[in-house]
Amino acid sequence: MTETAPTPSVPTACPAGDLVLDLRGVTKRYREGTGYRDVLRGADLQLERGALGAIVGRSGAGKSTLLNLISGIDQPDGGAVVVDGAHLERLSERERTLFRRRHLGFVFQFYNLVPTLTVEENVRFLLDLNGTPADEARQRADELLRAVGLADRGAAFPDRLSGGEQQRVAIARALAHDPALVLADEPTGDLDAETGLRILDLLENLTRERGRTLLMVTHDESTLDRVDVVFRLAEGVVETERR
Repeated sequence: MTETAPTPSVPTACPAGDLVLDLRGVTKRYREGTGYRDVLRGADLQLERGALGAIVGRSGAGKSTLLNLISGIDQPDGGAVVVDGAHLERLSERERTLFRRRHLGFVFQFYNLVPTLTVEENVRFLLDLNGTPADEARQRADELLRAVGLADRGAAFPDRLSGGEQQRVAIARALAHDPALVLADEPTGDLDAETGLRILDLLENLTRERGRTLLMVTHDESTLDRVDVVFRLAEGVVETERR
């Protein structure tokens, strides 16, 4: 029997006050030498559907740990991690994998495109994996490539693109399956300042236009004017600033 994740389908509406992300009392520790290091000490984080949020904090504060818990790559030692109505801490590894590929989109600092796939194939990768009909997947990929200004590059391979173009492909890929939540980990960290601003504009505009929820990790305070809520991570806890 095929195992499926017991989670609701991605909502099409964005009710006011509806939380797409709800972390309560989350703790996480890692073994370090003969002892343990507490990275998260009861972290709380809530993000409404359709909002844009940013996680900031010094290097080593636990930003990557927090993102790994939200994506279900790792599990908390305590507390609740609820994403789009699903308690990830209650799911098996297999269920979390299925949940991740259906409900989450990812934009990475170094793009993470599949080098042996064309641009169009990269964009439709999760659609194909999730069993979307080929014609529908192709149309969706074409529509998103037009939206990111790469309509004429669908047949190209990633190594023929600039860094900014590769990140635009990554954004299209992240949105292709209409995820409830898009996670962006330092999406402009490998780009020059001008290209980075264009990528942020594109990421913000596309997620807002489509009613998606965006949570990005950044070290650049200048990007915070774009978001609705800032989560400052320090000493294992999260301080929330609503804009």
